[in-house]
This record gives sequence, structure tokens and C-alpha cells, in this order.
Amino acid sequence: MSLDTPSPRAALTDARVSIAVLTFRRPEDIAETLPLLADQAESVRDRVGSASVIVVDNDPEESARGIVEKYAASRPSVPIRYHVEPVSGITAGRNRALAEAAATADDVLVFIDDDERPTERWLSLLLDTFEASDAVGVVGPVISRFAVEPDAWVTAGEFFSRRRLTTGTTVEVAATNNLLLDLRVVREIGLEFDPVFGITGGGDTMFSRTLARTGRLVWCDEAIVWDVVPASRVTRDWVVRRAFRSGNSWTLTSVALADGAAARWRVRATCVVKGLVRVAGGAARFVLGAVTRSLRHRAKGVRTVARGAGMVSGLIGYSYKEYRRADTNSASTSTT
Repeated sequence: MSLDTPSPRAALTDARVSIAVLTFRRPEDIAETLPLLADQAESVRDRVGSASVIVVDNDPEESARGIVEKYAASRPSVPIRYHVEPVSGITAGRNRALAEAAATADDVLVFIDDDERPTERWLSLLLDTFEASDAVGVVGPVISRFAVEPDAWVTAGEFFSRRRLTTGTTVEVAATNNLLLDLRVVREIGLEFDPVFGITGGGDTMFSRTLARTGRLVWCDEAIVWDVVPASRVTRDWVVRRAFRSGNSWTLTSVALADGAAARWRVRATCVVKGLVRVAGGAARFVLGAVTRSLRHRAKGVRTVARGAGMVSGLIGYSYKEYRRADTNSASTSTT
């Protein structure tokens, strides 16, 4: 479904803005992030109708309640709303954030992860780009900071390198770790996060690619958030599995977005070709690295092979369940 392209919008003087952060048993992270988000909300109060923070706790045991409610009581100038989503999974948590924003008639919702830290004027910069454009969403960059320095192989493979674009650039896909949404459009097209991708990842890919079909997703390069990467996520095994999942979810979402049987077959054919090209090209680069003793070529070769293999695996219906929790038998996820 598509909407008429709106003109650049009027000032957000009366807009209701909320920042949504999902959390799951990360007390240190939510305790550190929450004050920063409250600061961001307070910093834009004079330019919008209201600004608040929504915390969605995906732990049925409500482990974050005490932290959030204690801080909220100490910061009455900023509305901080705590909600528990007992259904396991990041999809359920994201949809709960959308539902809570709808319940208070919010106009703008900004997603960020609990293990991320916004930079100065982050929210204001996202709103600047949103206000000056006809965008249905605004996407900002994520830069990693590491609890421990990755080994040379991980660094050489640039596994944590992310895109940087000129502000105003139109993009076709975004994650929810730094994403502003025009809720008017989201509600008009009835868009939610698809639970099919709850444990495989890719739900944000599906959501943003669908949204991008209705209007523009626009990049804001100055609205940076820092991603705090724990030691458990800088291992070779973890980064290779993440590359595989990235390719796997891209194929799964591409097929799901195709309109009709013929289109799905075309998408499958395209993905298998691209996937096999990546596998072959990555293998060749790895061999080159082995011959030339280039750590960079070896690591990047493995990264490319993993993504290509993930793309091909998605064509046979395999979905890599990166986010299955060890503490439950249900289909569930973490919050990143």
C-alpha cells in the first residue's frame, strides 16, 4: 500500500514524542541508558507537545521494574512509562512499544536498544531531519564500543563496520537500534513487527522494508548512538554466525515481501545467484589471503562466505534461530 507523498511537515510543536527501549535481564544497561534517554526527552520539551520514555521489559519476572520505577520517581519532569511484555521475543516487545505509543496517541516513536548510548542532541537531530523532510522514518548510525578489544582477525574482517551516509540520503532498510517512526503512517497502513521473525532476526528488516514502500526512510548521519559490545560478542564464532544470520534473514524477508508466486520465484533466483557468488568470491578471497598471508583477505573472505551461505540457506526454508533463549522452550529472542 502506498500513501500520497506529503510535503515537508510543519513544526512539531504539538507532536507527542516517545523514546522506546526494550530490555531483558540487563539491569546494568537499563540503569545506565535510562537517565540518558530521559535527558534526551527533556532536551526537546520546548519544541514538541510532549516527550516521554517507554520501557518495555520482556522479562515476565519484571526484573527491570524496580530500577525503572525508582528512577522515574526521581525524575518527575520526564514521563517514564514501564510496561511488561510477558510474551517472549523481541517481536512481541517491539509490538508492545507500538501499542503503548498508540494508547497515548503518540505521533512519533523512536526505537533504541538498552545496550546503546545516545550522543548529545541525538533526539533533536533525528527530529530536525524528520521535520525538514517528507520522511516516514529517520535512521541514524550505530558505532560500536567494545568491552574488550576484538582480536586482530575480527577487526581485519570489519565485522562491526556499519554504513555511514550523507544526511538526507534515502535508504531502503533499517534496524530498530536507531530509528524514528512516523506513527501516523505506521497506523494508517496497519504495520506491525511480524512474529514469524521472532527468533530468526530480520523482523526489523521486514518492518522497515515494508515501511519504505509507503514513503522515504531518510538517513541522519549526525544522530549517532554508541553500541556497547560485550566480550561474548567479539569472538570469531559469534561474528561469523551473525554474518550468516544477516544473509539468511535477508533472503527470508525478500521472499516474504515478494508479491505473488512469480515474483517469489524471481526473488529466489536472484538470491541464490547472489548467495552463490558471495560464497565463491569469499572462498577465493580466503585462499588469496592464505597464499599472501593477508589477515584482512582471510577474515573478509570468511565473512562473505558466511553471508552468502546464509542467503542460500534461506531459499530452502532454513531459518537460523539466533535469538532463541536458553531459559525457555518457547520461540523467543533477546533484545538486540
